[in-house]
Amino acid sequence: MDKEKIQDYWFNFLRDKNSLYYPLGDITTFGGEPDKLAHLVYDGIKTATTSAYDLYEPNEYMPQVGDYNIILDGDENPLCITETLVTEIIPFKYVSAEHAYHEGEGDQTLDYWREVHTDFFKKEYQAAGKEFNDEIPCLCEVFKRIY
Repeated sequence: MDKEKIQDYWFNFLRDKNSLYYPLGDITTFGGEPDKLAHLVYDGIKTATTSAYDLYEPNEYMPQVGDYNIILDGDENPLCITETLVTEIIPFKYVSAEHAYHEGEGDQTLDYWREVHTDFFKKEYQAAGKEFNDEIPCLCEVFKRIY
């Protein structure tokens, strides 16, 4: 990760907004297919994401409404900036078809979302020494690309 390139990108954003400060939430590289997912965000197709709430470390950044996030492509170059609009914690089995659609992946159906996220979360939970089930709490985030 080229921290100088990311910092320059952030400062260019602030200059364009004529602001000295906006709350930078996180510098994000998506799991799974980072380059593909980052470009879906850039193209306005992906406007939501889901993470496993109970796999966050105690001091790890957790998305909050109003945060601005730098989205990195697969080569860890800054591609765009998003603003977090909604965050909510929902059991995996209750993630909605609407949220799945806004994730923008595959055919944008809930069935596709469940298949891909079950596979992804099973691996993440196994790596953490935990067991995945459909009751796990998911942190669902909705955002929009602003830069």
